[in-house]
Amino acid sequence: MVKGKQKKRSRSTVHSSRKQRSRAPDRERTRGKRPDLRVEIAGLPLKNPVMTASGTFGYGTEFTPFFDLNALGAIIVKTVTMHPRLGNAPPRIAETAAGMLNSIGLQNVGIDGFRREKLPFLQTLATPLLVNIAGKSVEEFADLAKRLSDAEGVAGIELNISCPNVAGGLDYGTDPRLTYEVVRAVRQTTTLPVIPKLSPNVTDVTVIARAAADAGADALSLINTIVGMAIDVRTRKPKLPGNTGGLSGPAIRPIAVRMVWEVAQVVKLPLIGIGGIMTGEDAIEFFLAGASAVQVGTANYLDPLAPMKVLAGIEAYLIRHGFDAVTPLIGTVLPPDPETE
Repeated sequence: MVKGKQKKRSRSTVHSSRKQRSRAPDRERTRGKRPDLRVEIAGLPLKNPVMTASGTFGYGTEFTPFFDLNALGAIIVKTVTMHPRLGNAPPRIAETAAGMLNSIGLQNVGIDGFRREKLPFLQTLATPLLVNIAGKSVEEFADLAKRLSDAEGVAGIELNISCPNVAGGLDYGTDPRLTYEVVRAVRQTTTLPVIPKLSPNVTDVTVIARAAADAGADALSLINTIVGMAIDVRTRKPKLPGNTGGLSGPAIRPIAVRMVWEVAQVVKLPLIGIGGIMTGEDAIEFFLAGASAVQVGTANYLDPLAPMKVLAGIEAYLIRHGFDAVTPLIGTVLPPDPETE
């Protein structure tokens, strides 16, 4: 019995010393050097893997007083629809433990207003611009994509097939047949990268991911918000007029990481991780699970400098652990330690 315990300690010691020996050269090699943060998503070279999440960053101008938007890897603006939308009636946000519920309802200026009023500023930036679009039909998705394809400064299209806060918003993201149809239609309409944003409100996200990949998606964003509900116990009424809303923030991060990991096992597309990313180490979780980039969303409401702090945290992690680039981390989560008696 004593002998067995000594044996286990010995293996642990050897394993630890091996890890130390393997890390030492990396730390030595990267000392004094900044790690390479460049990644590629759907053929788009990005200077770093930090993006903004649609719906939380407005049209970019709102954040110009806080930092240089050219420091981002990419910008994703709030969803654009065919016609302007006023959104849902207030209140539209309710705070929850480790997160928030929102039911904005895709308030936006519409495709014509976007091109006329918002795009000129975004065209002045060097950072790639991805435009998130939502349509009421397959044809409307395709038409929106077509109208953006010839717009200077648009680098790619993110398909919002997963919004839980408008009628029919989840239809295209929860039925693999409809997912295939809308992605295929947009793919045939544009030469720009097409990136469907997947819903977590499904039984098996890999089924939807496969459908999107088969239809010609260039990358996948995941996840959108989770349908949730909060009730005011004093009034006994829902905190949001529409009863439910989309849950986001740190509370959903473990679910998002799990879904990224699951999808990484079944499709060979670049993945963009979204869900409760507040720090650099939160982002590292997504890289290890298989994401090549991340989007910062709810954190923007807490701190307008959140994307820059996440980026700095990623770089600090790479330096601390002896990585000379971010790409070697992608999809390298290790299996759990085997159980020992």
